[in-house]
Amino acid sequence: MRLILSCVLLALIVPASASATDRVAAFYYPWYGTPSADGGFAHWQQRGHTPPLDIASNYWPARGIYSSSNRLVLGSQMTEIRQAGISEIVVSWWGRGSPEDTRLPQVIAAAGAQGLVVSVHIEPYDGRTVASTEADILALHALGIWTFYVYRPADLPLEEWAAMNDELPADVRVLAQTGLVGQALRGHFDGVYTYDVYTYGAESFPRLCAQARAAGLLCFPSVGPGYDARRGSGDPRVKPRRGGGTYDAMWQAAIASRADVVTITSYNEWHEGTQIEPAAARAGYESYDGSWGLRGARAARAYLDHTAIWTGLYEASHRLARGIGPLPA
Repeated sequence: MRLILSCVLLALIVPASASATDRVAAFYYPWYGTPSADGGFAHWQQRGHTPPLDIASNYWPARGIYSSSNRLVLGSQMTEIRQAGISEIVVSWWGRGSPEDTRLPQVIAAAGAQGLVVSVHIEPYDGRTVASTEADILALHALGIWTFYVYRPADLPLEEWAAMNDELPADVRVLAQTGLVGQALRGHFDGVYTYDVYTYGAESFPRLCAQARAAGLLCFPSVGPGYDARRGSGDPRVKPRRGGGTYDAMWQAAIASRADVVTITSYNEWHEGTQIEPAAARAGYESYDGSWGLRGARAARAYLDHTAIWTGLYEASHRLARGIGPLPA
């Protein structure tokens, strides 16, 4: 509570960016499959795991081993996301014809039913080039998507990105995943986001957003609860959740850095242990028990509930700085 109060006080004295949109976005993964819905397990089984009793995650989903094709699951997830104060989902997308591409219209429909904006996270799919990405953006824009997050843009020549971005329609916005503002500037991107909550911690946000503002770019830093991909990918690196302390610190830094949009890594990337989707206590798996002192069913939803607190504070900080309203009661 002291951390939250200090964030509010900080928001009172730090003016909001002129380009602030008061939005919070969460990275969303529509890639999970089950035999009944999809003809086989997808992603739950990676790295040799054997669902339904053994999955590629250090945590166990409270809603069970689900399919991203299930309309009831999608509807329930979008309801949770909206109730947490998140207004945008950034859908992981792995190229045309991929499972994520096939499911995108269904995700758009479920998100739209909850009033959520849908953006696309263009992943480094096999054969991705700047030219293919431009074609992807134009095709996806026709579906009503106007914001695109490009993961690992430095894999391809920045000069080619610059040419692409100069040619896109005026209502399209493209963000670069990087901690180096100069890269985004050379690529003529509209702004930066970090995504990687292990590499880019709370301490990196003030520098990143200050440099982005100085360069005339948007700053969308990514907050997250922690990182643990040992079961999902074998990565031995761990960023502990510290009972919710990691999430709180990143949120506080994002607000104090005058983020234009706060991005959350992630709603449901279970492989890397960055998810805020509810998790159940299960033998052999980690849980959210102890987060903010909570246990059991309350702990299972702890990250969603605390996201709602932080999204409210983020919006309030902008409203106060603009002099258009008091803190919510």
